Amino acid sequence: MAKQLDNSTYQYKLALRRRALGILEERGVDTPVVMETHGGRGELWKAVYPHLTQGVVFETDPQKSATLGKQRPTWAVYESDCEQALAVGAGAHLTIDLLDVDPYGSPWNVLCGFFESERPLAEFMVLAVNDGLRQKITVGGAWSVKRLADVVSKYGNDLHDQYLSICRELMEGTISEAGYRVTSFSGYHCGNKQAMTHYLATIEK
Repeated sequence: MAKQLDNSTYQYKLALRRRALGILEERGVDTPVVMETHGGRGELWKAVYPHLTQGVVFETDPQKSATLGKQRPTWAVYESDCEQALAVGAGAHLTIDLLDVDPYGSPWNVLCGFFESERPLAEFMVLAVNDGLRQKITVGGAWSVKRLADVVSKYGNDLHDQYLSICRELMEGTISEAGYRVTSFSGYHCGNKQAMTHYLATIEK
């Protein structure tokens, strides 16, 4: 699958994360602990999270991860693939309030890695997710995505128009084994050909 290089979604990403912080503030969490699963060059952090002293970030590129380490010296910075690292408990020294997931393509292995691993879990969490799977779904590729196998069996391979509701369904299944339920879920499609899906979920034990 081609990487999503559409920068038109950046302002949407900022707004989504600011809303996530606003939700936590409404719950009395003024200095949340954030986990960014794909740190990149740290542009989102600079715009949204620079006041936060505790967090976890993953980045596979050595130069970018070095930049992230200088940028946020009090955070845990992992130069690693987040899916593999999360599965073995990376970042488990902190209890995460806001899980920020921004992969190229599917977020589901990342989410599974987090919620299926041994780690402390907050009673209330906010999840901010950028999901690029709709690009693949649009060209009939849903059947080839392992995480979509059950929904393809249930709804068929053409999931384009109902993908947002499917995201909520998948979210509910992903978090349920960790003892969570979805208490709110909102999202939208954006970017080139509406190929990106952004969603914000609050979950609670």
